[in-house]
Amino acid sequence: MWRKIRLVLAGACAAGACVVPATAETAVSPGKTAVGTPALGTPALGTSALRAASVSTTAAGVTAKKPYCARYKCIALTFDDGPWPYTPALLDTLKKHKAKATFFVLGRKVANRPELTRRIVKEGHEIGNHTWNHPVLTTLPDQEIRSEITTTSDIVYRTIGKAPTMMRPPSGATDERVGQIMAELGLPQILWTGSTLDWQARNTKVIAKRTLAMAKRNAVILLHDIVPETVKAMPGVLTALEKQHYRFVTVTTLLRGRELKGGEIYPPRGR
Repeated sequence: MWRKIRLVLAGACAAGACVVPATAETAVSPGKTAVGTPALGTPALGTSALRAASVSTTAAGVTAKKPYCARYKCIALTFDDGPWPYTPALLDTLKKHKAKATFFVLGRKVANRPELTRRIVKEGHEIGNHTWNHPVLTTLPDQEIRSEITTTSDIVYRTIGKAPTMMRPPSGATDERVGQIMAELGLPQILWTGSTLDWQARNTKVIAKRTLAMAKRNAVILLHDIVPETVKAMPGVLTALEKQHYRFVTVTTLLRGRELKGGEIYPPRGR
């Protein structure tokens, strides 16, 4: 009898379908198929197919990797009002330290230094809109506010092939009206957790000391690449922060995949 059963099973497999007797480990409810067991009448999986199915199952069960700044101690250094003749030296320093930064550029300076603007992007940094002429937006009529922003986005797009996805109001001057216009233009407003006031200090040691004092996880620090003392301070600042295990990232990386709404202020005021 057992010989006959083996012959029947062998014949079923030879026809392209294998019937496996249910056991206590493989038994399932009527109408359902045990995991890993082909249903009656379906072709048996070959070795390669089984391997592929195993990989697929394993991949499906892998937990998604945490965002970079959830795993590391990140800080965003941001530089306003360029690009300027001092910017190349700053880029050299950032490259040496494998640091990424965000540059909030003026449209008129991008128009004058397109190659330098392209270098900023080529080396992995981020470009933000900082208006064309650096006016206090809250003092302008609506149409002039729009013009300051759109002309800058246009020249950036023509220069690097991509329009900025964020802006920074000069001097941080914004209000509900400015926010509404930025919402219409789809640009979040990026402020800062600390400003070095480097344009006032004009002293390398003071700028370095202020930057280090403001450093904290997820901080957004305001600096200027048009200030030569700031550029000179950066090698020492980056070295000191590296010893504290900071990673230097763009604002977008700091957001950990979160998409800001147009007009939204980040970091929220009071942080």
